[in-house]
Amino acid sequence: MKHETLVKVRFCETDALGHVNNTSFFIYLEEARVLFFESIGYSMKMDGWEFILASTKCDFIGQAFFNQKLKIETEVSKIGNKSFHLAHSIIDDVTGELVARGEAIIVYFNFEMQKSMPIPNELKEALQSHHTLI
Repeated sequence: MKHETLVKVRFCETDALGHVNNTSFFIYLEEARVLFFESIGYSMKMDGWEFILASTKCDFIGQAFFNQKLKIETEVSKIGNKSFHLAHSIIDDVTGELVARGEAIIVYFNFEMQKSMPIPNELKEALQSHHTLI
């Protein structure tokens, strides 16, 4: 099952060429991750934070512009012992055209101990419901 997040491009997210600046895509991906975590029951409060971003990337397929509505589809592409991978597709919500693809590797992390921890079964089950073979 894919999780969907909608964003509307703000003027401040565009560059001198009139399209969305490449750094803004990472903000959209972060918003999608936060809303994904909330949808599977994980609070995004700073006390008790359990995730750390180990890696992220974005491949730019097309361009996006001010006022455009974008849909970010988020899926779990891999579940390991201490980490999992998210795959994102950023799509024009009107035309359905693919604008960008993103990936993130998230580590289940204990900030008090400063080390990665095994993913609890409850989280693995929640991730499994969004897992797809990519």
